[in-house]
Amino acid sequence: MELPAYFISDAHLGIEPPGAVPDREQKLIELLASWKGKASHVVVIGDLFEFWYEYSYYIASAHFNLYRAFAELVKSGVEVHLLQGNHDFAYGDFFPKRLGVAVHKSLILEIQNKRIFVTHGDGVPKSDSGYRFLRKVLDLPFNRFLFKQIHPDWGMALARFVGRNSRKYGESRIIKIEEYLEWGDRVLKKEHCDFCIHGHHHISGIWNTPNGIVASPGEFIKKPAILRMENGELNLQSF
Repeated sequence: MELPAYFISDAHLGIEPPGAVPDREQKLIELLASWKGKASHVVVIGDLFEFWYEYSYYIASAHFNLYRAFAELVKSGVEVHLLQGNHDFAYGDFFPKRLGVAVHKSLILEIQNKRIFVTHGDGVPKSDSGYRFLRKVLDLPFNRFLFKQIHPDWGMALARFVGRNSRKYGESRIIKIEEYLEWGDRVLKKEHCDFCIHGHHHISGIWNTPNGIVASPGEFIKKPAILRMENGELNLQSF
C-alpha cells in the first residue's frame, strides 16, 4: 500500500494576525517532522510565508527551524513540492538547491493512480483582473532588481506593511466559491486530471464537479487544516 500524501496551504508565516493559533510555525514544524518517512509527497500550495524574497546573501533567519524541517523531510525520502503564492512568488534557488524542495507555479502529480493538478489559485475570480496586472508588473526582472537594492530589513518591513493593508482589503471581499469551482472544473477537463487542488481563498472543502474533484486544504492560521490523500481519496483533517 502506498504511503499517504499531504497538502497544506496559506500559513502566511511571518505575521501573527488576530485570532491566529499561537506558535503555529512550531506546530507546522512538528507536523512536518511527524511525516518523515511516513508520506510519499508533501505539497505546500502557496503563501507559506506572508512575504518571501531572496537576496544573494540573505535568507530570513527567523524560519531556520522550518528550513531544517523541510530538509530532514526530504532526506527521509519524502517528495516535497512548494507552490508560489501571491505573497511568496519571488522564490529563487534556495529551496531546491539547499533543501531539495522543488518550487513551481503549478504542477501535475501522479499519486496513487490519480492525476492531480496543483496551483495556488490566485487570480481566478473575474474581479482579480487588477491583481493579475499588478502581479505581472511586480514579477518583471527589472522591478525585482530594483527591490533587491533595498536593505533586506527595510524590504521586509515594507512588504509586511503593504501586506497588512492588502489583507484588510482582502478580508472585506466576498469569496464566490462557484468561480473557483467553475475554473477548477475547466482545469480538470483541459489537463485530464482527477483532482484540482488549490488554496488562496482560505476555505477548506472538497467539492464534486462534472469533470472531477476540486479541493482546498484551507489555511494554517486561525483554523489549521490539511488535505490527506490515501488510497486515491482525499480527506480533510483539522487541528
